[in-house]
Amino acid sequence: MVRARKYVVVNEFKGWPKREDFQIEEYELPPLKDGEILVKTQWLSVDPYMRIYSSPQKYDQFGYNVGEVVETKAADYPVGTKVVSHKGWCDYVILDTNKFYDEFHPSGKIYKLPVMEGLPDSLALGAVGMPGATAYFGFLEHCRPKPGETVVVTGAAGAVGSLVGQIAKIKGCKVIGFAGSDEKVKWLESIGFDKAINYKTADTAAALRAAAPQGVDCYYDNVGGELSSTILYQMNQYGRVVVIGFISSYNEDSKNLTKVTPLQPAILFHRLSIRGYVVWESLDKFPEAFEQITKWIQSGKIVAKEHVTEGFENLFDALIGVLRGDNIGKAVVKI
Repeated sequence: MVRARKYVVVNEFKGWPKREDFQIEEYELPPLKDGEILVKTQWLSVDPYMRIYSSPQKYDQFGYNVGEVVETKAADYPVGTKVVSHKGWCDYVILDTNKFYDEFHPSGKIYKLPVMEGLPDSLALGAVGMPGATAYFGFLEHCRPKPGETVVVTGAAGAVGSLVGQIAKIKGCKVIGFAGSDEKVKWLESIGFDKAINYKTADTAAALRAAAPQGVDCYYDNVGGELSSTILYQMNQYGRVVVIGFISSYNEDSKNLTKVTPLQPAILFHRLSIRGYVVWESLDKFPEAFEQITKWIQSGKIVAKEHVTEGFENLFDALIGVLRGDNIGKAVVKI
């Protein structure tokens, strides 16, 4: 018998998640049935969207992980196969290779590690994983960039935003990124952003006017809040906006959300097109994004930076770090 550990959310989040909202449960895994595999987790993902989903009922903390098959009763998954699943924060897990896991997302069916030709396995949680697909399809299909256009990205130093900015450069755009520290600003400019702005210290409206005197054509919104209102008011006629997150208010009480400048005048008078995008709608096309992004990384056109935490016991701290914006690039935990 294998003893496994998993994180369980035992309290509904009120404001910032607290350590006592989680508990680590230990339990024995049963023998494998036909079609099942036993996977030893090697890498776990920590993502902002984990904060959005909360419930008064207990649930296993979901999320992507990368692991290796250590026992199998599935011919297509021999021992040693690396797999990606959405079974969350656990050190061992039994997966039914014929089952579609969809407890919280339609992200369900496990899949074999993408072919990355020598790149780290952990990239399957980031640039060659769900965040990479979010950047690739959200930007290319819904912002529809054209060479010479000006693109603005918020949360630009994160797992998704940093990829969006680099893809925009590949497509011939001018790219401006907003991030929350001078260190992040320096890093963004080192990977090709034309301008990066520290929204915590700058006059954001003035800084954006200086960086984009001809206005903004495409806006990739990771954060929401007043910063997004500022950007929308500086967009050009028929500008395109894709919204994939609103991390600025994830930890706020829904009854006391921060008031922001109304968006409707900017949308109306600039004739903006705004599209909310959830990556699960592109699930069937993930391999397209993974193949192209892998090629871009291997050719040096994209830098896929990771923020690595070590230790199963440090997962909670890693999540809080992501919500605070401590990470540059994709946050992953090695166990």
